[in-house]
Amino acid sequence: MSLEKVIKIDQIEIVGDYKAIQVRTATVVTDDGKELSRSFHRQVLQCDADISGEDAEVQAVCNAVWTDEVKAAYAKHIEEQNEFFPSATPEEVGGE
Repeated sequence: MSLEKVIKIDQIEIVGDYKAIQVRTATVVTDDGKELSRSFHRQVLQCDADISGEDAEVQAVCNAVWTDEVKAAYAKHIEEQNEFFPSATPEEVGGE
C-alpha cells in the first residue's frame, strides 16, 4: 500500500473587466496509483494583490494580463465603490 497526496494547480481562469485570476488547486489522494479522493480549493486574486508568494505559473499569468490600464481601471472602480459604500467609523455606529 502506497498512499500519496499531491496538491497541484489544475485550473487558472481570467474573469471579468478587471482580469481577476481564479486559481483552482486540486488535492488528489492515491493508493498504488488508484485515485481515492479529489478535492478542490479556489482562490481569487485581484490586480492589487501581492503575488510574490504565488506559484510561478500564476505569477506569469497575472503579469501578462494585469496591464497598467487594467490596474488603473480597477483602482478607479474601488475608489468609486468606496464613495458609494464608505467604511463606517466606530463613532458613526456608536462605538468608541
